[in-house]
Amino acid sequence: MTVNSKVIVKLGGSLKDCVSILIRQIDDHAKQKDISVIIVPGGSIFADTVRTFQTASGISEDTAHWMAVLAMEQYAYYLSERSGFPLTSKLESLESGVNILLAYRLLLQDDSGLAHSWDVTSDTISAWVARKTGARLIKATDVDGIYLDGKLVPQVHTSDLLEREETCVDRGLPAFLVRNGMDCMVVNGRYPERVLAALEGDIDSGTQILGKNKL
Repeated sequence: MTVNSKVIVKLGGSLKDCVSILIRQIDDHAKQKDISVIIVPGGSIFADTVRTFQTASGISEDTAHWMAVLAMEQYAYYLSERSGFPLTSKLESLESGVNILLAYRLLLQDDSGLAHSWDVTSDTISAWVARKTGARLIKATDVDGIYLDGKLVPQVHTSDLLEREETCVDRGLPAFLVRNGMDCMVVNGRYPERVLAALEGDIDSGTQILGKNKL
């Protein structure tokens, strides 16, 4: 299996009502095309609970960060139950098809390069995993891609996102992508065919975020 046949799919909590069908379709397609897919779960409602708890309790950013990473594992168990696919905390020697990442167990061993703040959530963690594995990165969410000034854009450079207060990616992702020269595809997971196209490298199924230096 080549490096290009590895793909990280960040699967957001906004898709929790349709994940079982989506993950099965990803797995079927990945096995046909000999692609190894690691699904990185979002924090979903579990991370939202951590945010609320931090406001009420005054816990530190560091503690809230690790609690939010644990929230990703809670969502991972939900995804595994709904889809029937295995959980893993390893990044090596995975066969073609889907595995669902237990992020806390992985990051507890080494999370170098990741700040402990709400700027760095599952989006940036997904990019970190993609960098570690040499994989392509796809974010599957409930919108069609990146909107700038109310308009969906097919392609955007990270430098155009750095100063934006709010997009569908976390605030840490653009800086991480440009620092590591990485790209990311953002696609609407409510249309599985778009995710499957992105698995094969299609850049017309959503918004391509370009992380290489802008000329």
